Amino acid sequence: MSFSELGLSDKVLQAVAASGYTTPTPIQAQAIPFAISGRDVLGIAQTGTGKTAAFTLPMISRLETGRARARMPRTLILEPTRELAAQVEESFARYGINHKINVALLIGGVSFSDQEAKITRGADVLIATPGRLLDFADRGKLLLTGIEILVIDEADRMLDMGFIPDIERICKLVPFTRQTLFFSATMPPEITKLTETFLHNPARVEVARAASTASTITQALVTTAPGHAKRETLRRLLGSADNFKNAIIFCNRKSEVALLHQSLERHGFSAGALHGDLDQRARMAALDAFKSGQVNLLVCSDVAARGLDIPDVSHVFNFDMPTHAEDYVHRIGRTGRAGKLGTALSLVTRADQKYVDEIEKLIERKIDWLPDYVAVPEAEGETSAEPQVSRGKRERKAPAGRGSPRREPVATRERPTEGSAPERSARAPVRAERPERQERPERHERRPRHDHEDDVPVIGLGDHVPSFLLRPTKFKTAG
Repeated sequence: MSFSELGLSDKVLQAVAASGYTTPTPIQAQAIPFAISGRDVLGIAQTGTGKTAAFTLPMISRLETGRARARMPRTLILEPTRELAAQVEESFARYGINHKINVALLIGGVSFSDQEAKITRGADVLIATPGRLLDFADRGKLLLTGIEILVIDEADRMLDMGFIPDIERICKLVPFTRQTLFFSATMPPEITKLTETFLHNPARVEVARAASTASTITQALVTTAPGHAKRETLRRLLGSADNFKNAIIFCNRKSEVALLHQSLERHGFSAGALHGDLDQRARMAALDAFKSGQVNLLVCSDVAARGLDIPDVSHVFNFDMPTHAEDYVHRIGRTGRAGKLGTALSLVTRADQKYVDEIEKLIERKIDWLPDYVAVPEAEGETSAEPQVSRGKRERKAPAGRGSPRREPVATRERPTEGSAPERSARAPVRAERPERQERPERHERRPRHDHEDDVPVIGLGDHVPSFLLRPTKFKTAG
């Protein structure tokens, strides 16, 4: 099947041919005809199968007629992250080269006034993240009553980031008669409930089992120790990887991204960093440097795990195992895209085994372990496996509290000795014998106690009358 059989306009077909594509992917071949006809679409496909083109191409064909009015966009595309929104904007620039389509991008980290100017001029396509979109709507700078097509992309990522309440609110602001295109790689129960609420008799397009991984990706697990040894393991893998061109390295925390990035640069690797605390300019600069080949390693958090179309990524490394099994599918989907081969290696510590079990249960297959690979736990810049104590500082001993090992008695402690007993006694220094310690009396013997067994029972206060009771009392006489 070719793109000409999908019902796209001639201008769109020319742009697709100029981009070098001749055959549509399965998700494109099945979803585009329904989208062209105006029917709601529920698309389920693993990442890297061309979902972005599956909704951009029919949208451009349908936007050839009509014009947008000020503050009233004609179509709306919701993306979970700024990077995905910017990537979709690039797709419209590439496929809409033969059209006069106004595209507006509403994302955080960019000047509010510049985005407002684009909305005021009129936008045929509005690409936005939910937070910034609702900010514009609450300020009265944007009207969603003219939306003809609503696209919700990476819906499962929206769920993970807590955007589902915002999505429900946005769906109530757009017209009921809109067309909705809903795309996701996984379908948890919360997403299924959302589709039943806001989609009307959708055409379900599922080209692969939900949460499956591409067959073009070679997956493997590597056992390692945490800390310095883990970074050493990664460096060994980078140095011995076959057919290595570039790699994306995923960490769970932003602090770990910064630490690993500094470590790789210190050891001579060409690396960039990408995480949520960076401003938009720094994010785009890191992506552009990786895409252009200025750096061949990109250390990032899950902000780059969903939907980023970075061509020719040969390797993906999970420096930290994802705590959610679905994130594993999206992470390794950055490689092996568009039918190309890729490799995904995950570093696993003893504490990560439970996450491995959840991932294997989700993808319904066992992931192989790299055979006979044992990383040497080497600290950075050191040759010893144990962290060395700096000079001039004594090693701190743990306090002997509850749960700590007790020290052995002096008499039973074993010490390394050499030579015979006479030699040892001759070399041993003479020590004065300590006087034997007298045994402490029992607690009840510390203070003498009187034996009152034969005493007469005391009536009242006995002989121990308080002195204030012995003071004479003066009575007033009546005068």
